[in-house]
Amino acid sequence: MSKNTRNTEFRKIDVDQYDEEKYKEEDQGETQSPSTGPSETEVSALLNSGRNIDALKLVLKNAPLGSKNQAVKDNAANLVLRVLMSIKTGQIEEAIKNLDNGQLDTLMKYTYRGFEVPSEGNSGHLLTWHEKIYSVGGLGCIMRVLSDRKRV
Repeated sequence: MSKNTRNTEFRKIDVDQYDEEKYKEEDQGETQSPSTGPSETEVSALLNSGRNIDALKLVLKNAPLGSKNQAVKDNAANLVLRVLMSIKTGQIEEAIKNLDNGQLDTLMKYTYRGFEVPSEGNSGHLLTWHEKIYSVGGLGCIMRVLSDRKRV
């Protein structure tokens, strides 16, 4: 018989901590500062002054990614879609070139969110946004958005 047969060290490991039923998601975003989303008055002021690209940057910077409040997420999504529809097709490439990878991923999330609630004239414009984001961000952008647990 082997010497290690009476070794019971392995029994001190708590295997229940790895149970999927007891998994708790870490709320890093909520505990730091709950985001209320972008300010509608600031975005409206930027849109009225013709600074659509700055409005896009503002809504993407203040996106409530870690929020669990669905009303805040819905308001932010409506605001982002309003900004996206206000940018003309010729300005899309210029707007996308000014964004970093994190903002591109967030923008792709909102593009997919816009596809969920189609309205007249909205889908074609969102397809143009999707095409331009894909041309800059590549397939990695789509994969990061589809595999991310934080929804918009």
